[in-house]
Amino acid sequence: MPTQDWYLELTRPFWSPPAWLFGPVWTVLYAIIAVSFGTIFYKVITKEIPWIIAVPFALNLVFNFAFTPIQFGLKNNLLASLDILLVVGTLMWALTLVWYRVPELRWVVYVNIPYLLWGTFATALQLTITYINT
Repeated sequence: MPTQDWYLELTRPFWSPPAWLFGPVWTVLYAIIAVSFGTIFYKVITKEIPWIIAVPFALNLVFNFAFTPIQFGLKNNLLASLDILLVVGTLMWALTLVWYRVPELRWVVYVNIPYLLWGTFATALQLTITYINT
């Protein structure tokens, strides 16, 4: 069964946003991620901040980019649920580290609030989809 047909056949909650909304939202979020995460990686490479600060940012990218292949390639809701929990968890870890360890870069925390909000919403959506389709 083609991926789009598989996803459309899943039971989704009434509050699930329309499919067309995901593209524009992620376009904006990836721009925010590119600038803010890029700044963190640059500061680590130039030794302006400790490398440990970049660890949750790197893990967040790995888990974020793994979601689509897991959800739509493997068509595995349970694994996708675990992955999206890791996306949000690593984001919270990353932002907490910046807030307390690199106060001069707190703007990174502020600009990632939309990512955190969308990620939290997407987590609730994915967990709900997984629950009602098992």
